[in-house]
Amino acid sequence: MLKQIFPLSLIVALRFFGLFIVLPVLSVYALGMDGATPFLAGAVVGGYALTQIVFQVPFGLMSDKFGRKKTLLVGLIIFIIGSIVCAMSDNVYMLLLGRLLQGAGAIGSVVSAMIADLVKEEQRAHAMAIMGGTIAISFAIAMIIAPIIGGNWGIDKLFWLTAILSIMAIGILFGAVPQPPTIIHSYAEEESKIMDVFKDKALTRMYVTFLFHSSIMTMAFFIIPVVMTHAIDVGGFGWEKSDLWKVYLPATIFGVLAMGPAAVFGEKYGKGRQVFLVSIVVIFLGFIAMGFASTPWVFIVGVVLFFIGFNMFEPLLQSFVSKFAKVHQKGAALGVANTFAYVGIFFGGLMAGFVMQHYDRETLAILVAILSIGWFLWVATMPNPNKRGNVYLSLDIFDRTKVAGLTQHEAIVETYINETENVAVVKYEKDLIDEDEVRGLLR
Repeated sequence: MLKQIFPLSLIVALRFFGLFIVLPVLSVYALGMDGATPFLAGAVVGGYALTQIVFQVPFGLMSDKFGRKKTLLVGLIIFIIGSIVCAMSDNVYMLLLGRLLQGAGAIGSVVSAMIADLVKEEQRAHAMAIMGGTIAISFAIAMIIAPIIGGNWGIDKLFWLTAILSIMAIGILFGAVPQPPTIIHSYAEEESKIMDVFKDKALTRMYVTFLFHSSIMTMAFFIIPVVMTHAIDVGGFGWEKSDLWKVYLPATIFGVLAMGPAAVFGEKYGKGRQVFLVSIVVIFLGFIAMGFASTPWVFIVGVVLFFIGFNMFEPLLQSFVSKFAKVHQKGAALGVANTFAYVGIFFGGLMAGFVMQHYDRETLAILVAILSIGWFLWVATMPNPNKRGNVYLSLDIFDRTKVAGLTQHEAIVETYINETENVAVVKYEKDLIDEDEVRGLLR
């Protein structure tokens, strides 16, 4: 599995590194450009999410229809162009344009769908955890070196580095990523329409969870560098941009450490919903500390708590969506989920900029606290995907013509054929039937 997943994870890590590396300093950088206001700086921080909103679902649908690799190539090329525009920007509006172009390369759902194609569902959380781990490592490196490079050589160099790494990602795509298997399903064309991914209530709950998760993330990344670097007489702590790694390093370490237990409890022990609820409480406490801290050290404790809560979601979010989605709609469902995420990023950036321009960080903390309470109540009623199981049946033994007919049974969620591995896959409700009974239906 590692041979299949690691190249894809590396592509995602390189792309996210390009996004992460500017986050620790982007709001401060944007505020220093011609024509900038806190509101426009917030738009720059969350701006790439606006075009992600527009293109996430089309990219997912395109990958379902024309192939994952071709779609990934198109997205990476667009991302490279956007990074170059950002690097060459000399005013806040050109920087915003570059961020919008970066977001138009919306490949996140395509990579997740490709991982779902390449590994069995029981291994998917492990695969997503590997991807999440590589992203977390890129995140940790970005948090450390971004303030150093940006503070000493200029933030435009970070965007040039992003473009170069994305070119490397294209080389990995065609040199190391395997072709996904050929999947045959019995869904009619009318069952593959985009609105079908909203019919499953569990999927809808996951979409909104993506929205909350990403909007609060953007608010955090807006205020952390602003509060730490602004002068003490305007409510900041007066740190240099090049010293911000001292804030992000401990937060990233604790955040990465939190991912392992979250994945184990969420997948192995079927406690995904409980993990989400604990994460929301930790994020709530982190923002309260950041909003009302009177010393930099209390503020840093809040940042650490936020990173722990944020990262606990990472190994589970994409995995849960891919489990709830039917085989023919994984790309589309993950596209919708990521669209909701980028809606959150965009409006989170705007909201943070607006509140910081007209009010203060205490007000922003109270706003996040209210959102967290609503989020907690939303997740509390979410079903758990671990109640569904899969049976893998060799077509050398079982008759493929009988497999599709199993969907008539109330306990069978769906069936499909993996032609590459010559197996039939049957998804079933564990509360209604067990694996042996599923096999018995075909005998």
